[in-house]
Amino acid sequence: MIKNYFKIAFRNFWKHKLFTFINIIGLSIGISSALVIYLIVHFDFTFNQSFTDGDRIYRVVSNYTFSGESVYNSGVSGGLPEAVKNEVSGLAASVPFFGISQPNVLIPAKSGAPVKFKIQDNVILADGRYFNLFNYTWLAGTAKTALNAPNQVVLTTDQAKKYFPGLSYHQMLGRVVTYDTLSTTVIGIVEPLKGNNDFAFHDFISYSTANSNKALSDELRLKDWGGTTSDSQFFIKLLPNTTVAHIEKQLGELLKKNSPPKPSDKGNTRSFHLQPLSDLHFNEVIGTFGGRVASKTTLYGLLAIALFLLVLGCINFVNLTTAQATQRAKEIGIRKTMGSSRTQLIIQFLSETFLITLFAVVVSIAITPIILKLFANFIPAGISLDLLKQPNLIIFLVLLTVVVSLLSGFYPAVMLSGYKPVSVLKNQTVANRSKTRNAWLRKSLTVTQFVIAQFFIMATVLVSKQIYYVLHKDLGFKKDAIIIINSPWKNRTDSRNQVFLNRLRAIPQINLVSVGRDAPSSSSSNSTEATYKDGKKEIKLELYEKFGDPNYINVYKLKLLAGRNLQPSDTSKAFIINNTYARLIGFKNPHDAIGKQVDNFNGDKKMEIIGVVSDFYPESLHSPIKPLAILTSKEHYDTGTFHIALNAETAGGNEWKKAITGMDKAWREVYPDDDFEYHFFDENIAKFYESEQHTSALLTWATGLSILISCLGLLGLAMYTTNLRTKEIGVRKVLGASVTQIVTLLSTELVLLTVLAFILVTPVAWYAMNKWMQTFADRTTISWWIFALSGAGMLLATLCTLSFQTIKAAVANPARSLRSE
Repeated sequence: MIKNYFKIAFRNFWKHKLFTFINIIGLSIGISSALVIYLIVHFDFTFNQSFTDGDRIYRVVSNYTFSGESVYNSGVSGGLPEAVKNEVSGLAASVPFFGISQPNVLIPAKSGAPVKFKIQDNVILADGRYFNLFNYTWLAGTAKTALNAPNQVVLTTDQAKKYFPGLSYHQMLGRVVTYDTLSTTVIGIVEPLKGNNDFAFHDFISYSTANSNKALSDELRLKDWGGTTSDSQFFIKLLPNTTVAHIEKQLGELLKKNSPPKPSDKGNTRSFHLQPLSDLHFNEVIGTFGGRVASKTTLYGLLAIALFLLVLGCINFVNLTTAQATQRAKEIGIRKTMGSSRTQLIIQFLSETFLITLFAVVVSIAITPIILKLFANFIPAGISLDLLKQPNLIIFLVLLTVVVSLLSGFYPAVMLSGYKPVSVLKNQTVANRSKTRNAWLRKSLTVTQFVIAQFFIMATVLVSKQIYYVLHKDLGFKKDAIIIINSPWKNRTDSRNQVFLNRLRAIPQINLVSVGRDAPSSSSSNSTEATYKDGKKEIKLELYEKFGDPNYINVYKLKLLAGRNLQPSDTSKAFIINNTYARLIGFKNPHDAIGKQVDNFNGDKKMEIIGVVSDFYPESLHSPIKPLAILTSKEHYDTGTFHIALNAETAGGNEWKKAITGMDKAWREVYPDDDFEYHFFDENIAKFYESEQHTSALLTWATGLSILISCLGLLGLAMYTTNLRTKEIGVRKVLGASVTQIVTLLSTELVLLTVLAFILVTPVAWYAMNKWMQTFADRTTISWWIFALSGAGMLLATLCTLSFQTIKAAVANPARSLRSE
């Protein structure tokens, strides 16, 4: 019986090769999209899921509120972990660790100079509690005494092989690893954590080392309750039945006890909160450990795209199958007359659908690696299609095959198997059923296809318009032809930075150089509270800070509205403010703010306003312009960032290349132990909108695929319609109908469906796009032409697709269609 089902199915496929091809292509596009998106979504949603009792593990994070604005920091004060260990109840474990910023690693060689590994990331200070909380497998050494003494280090296998190639794990024990000037001894080797997780650390130095090393102790500030750094991480594990509220209450009491609020803190608050381990990978506000943070909104959006493309493929199948119903009506009537039951016919039709879906799945598996390569720039590293290593993927494909088969084939199977043999054999099926029930179903499904396709078109156009807007908007500063170089963070001295600065100024292709900290617009920010007294009231606001020398304003072409530029003597006593801050403290005319004094800056400093610059965006356009001050400080030489304005490059010239070569040479002479790295400022600005650019690329692909699937379905319906109405067309031509009239007759219905879909989708698309645009503080307009262009584009695609078949039918010789009459 089953063999007979498949034999009939293959005969039917061969008889209707084009329709079978359209169905397989439509379904394979939807299934391959679903497969790729499943790989991405499954990859992200399985992060940090492999830890024992992970639902009871939390990270302690800090929350600051300045004048009503809430700011989160993923770290805690250095004094908190020890206080929690001694005074907080309800915990099964408390685990602090501290990130070390990219040390250089030295490994002693048998002879000659030690082997140097530059700028190693993911190095932390931890103790044995870290390995007890997280599930590491030990290959050498023991977890019982791990990191109990100062100057010990545990390595993961990958890092150990890099440092000590050719040695066994046990031979590595006792070896010396030096981090900058800190010498440690290897006491253990562990496997990296299994499964997807954010804990990519591979060098674990004993936490107690900080107590015996003054430089580390000063950096960690283990007794300090005043500051917070994201390098200071703190995880806790709750006892069963302990509530988050109970722990947070105790943390609040500890904070109040060790860092009581001051009168000057009025309006500002600070608190500790527990962040679930499951939230670590998805919280874009708090972040992880400097790694990639996934967006649940984006992941759900990807799932929606996959669903839409699958629905489009299924709609094609249902449309074409029901359109072909009359061609199989007599087969059904004869089989019923010969004794076939309705159940047998349903199984027959579902088996045909299953085979087509199976072919589509095979095609999808074949093209998925190609898709992964095409989207490699924004698909997370580590995603691959390996059926042997991913049994969950096999389960997904099996379920997807079954679901798609049922969605695509159930209605056609029930509809076709429901034909009555007597009506079928009297040729009454077409008149009574296909032209009524099936017709409205095909129209409904076709409208649904057009709605989805036009929604994608509208969304793609708007996202592209917004990206163009943010990349080309005047942000209030110059962003072209500026290079940013960060000097090495360790062992910085004024003299070395000054030497490098002098070398840069001697390069003829460089116009101007400034030393400061962050550029006018950057992903990091510094802020403090400041108070202005206008004689009647105090205006207390959070004031963002930018640091630079007198050339800072000139490099970035910041427009000075009033007052003068910074001078070296202005350190710690005067600054320049932006126009937003001037307005907020009551000065409509920038000149009126000059000479006024701001109190309580950075605690108790009094600063004179010496200049007002026009507003510029200190962050991406997602955030509004905020009150801001530009000041100079001796410290900016110690944390020097060089802002370099290049001379204009002539057409076909290589001035910039010569400038970069000169910078590289100067760098190697001044900082021989560090690699030379530079960034163009406009590229940094573009990185603010990487997520939107990825969204635009995905929408473009989704739009193209949805239009392709819809047009394939249209082509199939047009072919069926013209074949069904061949004799009618012949009669009309004999009676004098023109080619234009025939084409209009055959196209009108589908064109009207396209217009109906446009009317339905426009308000939905406007609402969705308006919601997305709210994420930008400054945004482009949702112009009427976006909808007009989308509707016209879909209409043009419809007409082009239909024209292949309708014009062919309209110019055919009527004698051929009427020769049998």
